[in-house]
Amino acid sequence: MIAKFVYILCGLTSILCAGLLFRRFYATQSALLFWSTCCFGCLALTNVMLFIDLVLIPAVDLSPVRGAVALVGVVMLLYGLIREHS
Repeated sequence: MIAKFVYILCGLTSILCAGLLFRRFYATQSALLFWSTCCFGCLALTNVMLFIDLVLIPAVDLSPVRGAVALVGVVMLLYGLIREHS
């Protein structure tokens, strides 16, 4: 029971972070905020998929897809950091 609550809170926190980052990006048009928003959007999707995988549909294994989405998010942030530096 507590695990479901934690999964939901993690998903909501990630969505909130992505929303706040997007709001700040919209105001400033900073490239690093854009890539951070994309990263947190992917991480939020990963958390939602975790809830679906472990709570709603436990018979289906979504861990490879979750890992791929998380990897895409981290690569986007890494790209933004490298692009910002150069």
